[in-house]
Amino acid sequence: MRIALFTGNYNYVRDGANQALNRLVDYLLRQGVKVRVYAPTVKNPAFPATGDLVHVPALPIPGRWEYRYPMGLPPRVRRDLEAFAPNIVHIGSPDIAAHRAVTWAKKRGIGRVGSVHTRFETYFQYYRLKFLEPLICKGLKRLYNRCDALVVPAQSSLDVLREQGMNDDISIWSRGIDRDQFNPERRDMEWRRAQGIGDDEMVVSFLGRVVMEKGLDVFAETIAALKAKGVSHRVLVIGDGPHRDWFAGALPDDAVFVGHQEGADLARALASSDVFFNPSITETFGNVTLEAMACALPVVAVAATGTTSLVEDGVSGSLAPAYDIEGLADALAAYAADPGLRAAHGAAGLESARGRDWDSINAAVLDVYRRVAERYAA
Repeated sequence: MRIALFTGNYNYVRDGANQALNRLVDYLLRQGVKVRVYAPTVKNPAFPATGDLVHVPALPIPGRWEYRYPMGLPPRVRRDLEAFAPNIVHIGSPDIAAHRAVTWAKKRGIGRVGSVHTRFETYFQYYRLKFLEPLICKGLKRLYNRCDALVVPAQSSLDVLREQGMNDDISIWSRGIDRDQFNPERRDMEWRRAQGIGDDEMVVSFLGRVVMEKGLDVFAETIAALKAKGVSHRVLVIGDGPHRDWFAGALPDDAVFVGHQEGADLARALASSDVFFNPSITETFGNVTLEAMACALPVVAVAATGTTSLVEDGVSGSLAPAYDIEGLADALAAYAADPGLRAAHGAAGLESARGRDWDSINAAVLDVYRRVAERYAA
């Protein structure tokens, strides 16, 4: 097996999607699979790349300058691709380079696999460009139907993609959890006190890139509704991003911002909160939700793709429709009023998070590669 992996962000900005791709490459290399990654590179990436990485030219995205958009496959990249001679081309982001890579593979009778990590078509509503959503969906449909198979992180995402007509051959590539890193033992009351948080205060946490498409507006409006109900609580924001100032202005003055955290520090901050609140509708899985569950936190979230495959409403958390501010605030208020409910739902989430082994999860992708490659070999 020789896999050429194309993605718009492999390691220059850390996120759940590229961490999953790096784990996949590590697994493939350990199985004796040859892998070559084609993605934009920067001088100081967020973390070291796993495997061989070939630079693909890209332009910064206006308004989101930390991200790059691959513009195609120049002759240098095509020569490298020809020399590598893959029998599977895997695209991990729907950009111009991915379109070119799929075309290149199709002309040569090489299998094409796509992985869908986020619902890109939903992003535009956060930047007053919702009118572009039908056009984006059309472009995604064209790209993904030129693939032989797709892999997605959750059944809810699979159902949406099938309904949209993106492809008929779609499999589940779930996500695992590092339970040595994320677990209830990481909770640290001294750390909480150092942030000015009282032992009896219920801490509602946000974890992720501080960008509008993560549902910052819904988070802030829900917290305002919770405050209007007279419910005592504190907000803990774990992460950083270009909309941090907007978020800080929209939240109560006593909200605690601890910035970007990694490793044990990240797990400590998350486990030291009491309820995890995920307002995003753009996720296909929601790695942060699984991390919170592994820390025995109940989850309040909008009923969106990804989250509905992780959180069982009324068992490990509470789900509400998107933009149901009162419903989300009521769910948080219920946890504030009943610490026993928090503990019970947190324990159920912890039990659900157990048994998610990365190697067995990544083996599902290798099975798809083999199935597609064998079809072309036959």
